[in-house]
Amino acid sequence: MVVAGGPAARAADKSTGAACGPDPVLCGLIAEALEKSPELAGGTTRVLAERARTQQAGALADPMVSVGYQNDGFTSLPLGRMDTTFFSLSATQWVTLPGKRGAREAVASFEAKKAEARLARLRLSLEADVRRGYVDLLLSRDQLALLGEIEALWQQAEGLAKTRYAVGEGSQADLLRAQLERSRLVQRRWALEADERGRRAALNRLRAHPLDEPLPTPAHLDKLGDPPVTGADAARADALDRSPELAEAGWTVEQARAAADLARRERVPDFSVTASVMPRGALEPMWQLGVGVPLPLFADRKQAKAVAEADLRGTAEASALEATRQVLFLRTEERLISLEATVRANRLYREGLLVLSRSAASSAMAQYGVGRSTFASVLDVLNGYLSDQAGYLESLAEAQRLAIAQAELSLAPGAGGRSAMAAGSVPGSGEGMRGSAPKSAPAPGAAPAAAGATSGGM
Repeated sequence: MVVAGGPAARAADKSTGAACGPDPVLCGLIAEALEKSPELAGGTTRVLAERARTQQAGALADPMVSVGYQNDGFTSLPLGRMDTTFFSLSATQWVTLPGKRGAREAVASFEAKKAEARLARLRLSLEADVRRGYVDLLLSRDQLALLGEIEALWQQAEGLAKTRYAVGEGSQADLLRAQLERSRLVQRRWALEADERGRRAALNRLRAHPLDEPLPTPAHLDKLGDPPVTGADAARADALDRSPELAEAGWTVEQARAAADLARRERVPDFSVTASVMPRGALEPMWQLGVGVPLPLFADRKQAKAVAEADLRGTAEASALEATRQVLFLRTEERLISLEATVRANRLYREGLLVLSRSAASSAMAQYGVGRSTFASVLDVLNGYLSDQAGYLESLAEAQRLAIAQAELSLAPGAGGRSAMAAGSVPGSGEGMRGSAPKSAPAPGAAPAAAGATSGGM
């Protein structure tokens, strides 16, 4: 069931269509998640419930009907013989002064609008969760592919060490170190495979599929392309147009104004009209018509304070709206700055760093094969190559996360994952390809600092 709402709800629809781009797998994941999400179904139902509540607020008070009998004495029922003995049938209706019912309904209607804004937030966040999960799954699988490439390089290095050792030109330590690094790669592969299964299970949960169901992903991070970096003015305009939190805060301000208007109207009390008819048997029936009005004897402590309260709440909500707008602009600016820096880092990786790193690895292997360099230099170069490749993958994923958070219009600080300047994204940091492994775990094939120092002395 689709619930149409205000600008925030329409924004969620707009962002869904543009989210997946040309990737049919991602498009399918988003569509399934939006269709089957229990959180989204609950939010839709809450909107309908608030709309039903709005109609109640503007309804007339229920009339009251009463039936009675009045008797003269306790020894007999002299109906029709005594003037004061009769049946009574009465109807009472509270009458609301013009404008009050509409004002009450207006106050209640803003609850439905705020529920629509919260539904828009659910949709944006659900879509963002799917997109983040997809990026993380691609990252895990690309890291596994990189691990395979590193394993091939270490196998080549081990072969060179074995050949040189067989002819007496290398040391047994070189061969043992190569075998040690290959064993570490096996351990790292297990951690990455576990991470990949966890990412896949999380995506399957979002689309209401069995957690262990296979999920093919033909895409790769380096084929997604860097997200476009929009201008600050365009980003702010988009945030103003689509932010569910800003929409909800705006509706809250409007509701406070409507509540203040209602409080002023409530200073004039409603009144009741009562009509009664009293049959007396053979005697002529009697009738009665009455009007009741509450006396606002304590208006200074009730009605006047209610008006003051409504005005103060309106002022407070206007301040909250401005605070929300400022935070929204701040988060938008922070993500733009981080995204621009990350895209520049990605360009540097592609245009120079990775090319040089690969050339250095090939050269070091060739030099070691002819005895012109030590195995320690091979270790350093291979670990640097691994660090650069892993850092590039993490930087690609970080750029996508930042773009996702920007489309999500998140108000959370640091939304989008780790900063582009975090370890693992900086060239040469040596902490890439972490996945779900402990932070202290080395990158695939990367030697611990102490071991690297020992190798340098070989």
